[in-house]
Amino acid sequence: MTKKQLNLETSQIPWHELQRFFASGLAISVSPELDLLEVAFQFSKDNKVQVEQWLQAQSVALVSDQQALQWYNNEQMVWAVVVKPWVLVQDQADEKH
Repeated sequence: MTKKQLNLETSQIPWHELQRFFASGLAISVSPELDLLEVAFQFSKDNKVQVEQWLQAQSVALVSDQQALQWYNNEQMVWAVVVKPWVLVQDQADEKH
């Protein structure tokens, strides 16, 4: 998948609409200092080295229960892009998209 394709598939969405992905353990939080499209691109290319670096730095992680609850209670809008089976999510207020 190209970055252009990923960009076309990236959108703002209410966190409420992503609850089933969170419940399935498939929602990945992307830190605001990272470019969501770049992270999605590296996931789509299965770049294990880069993804592991982000995981170790905690720049990319499963959405925590606390974060999910906060987003849910605040009716948060997030940027999201699907890189099967994952849904990569970034807080709209912090994203540099």
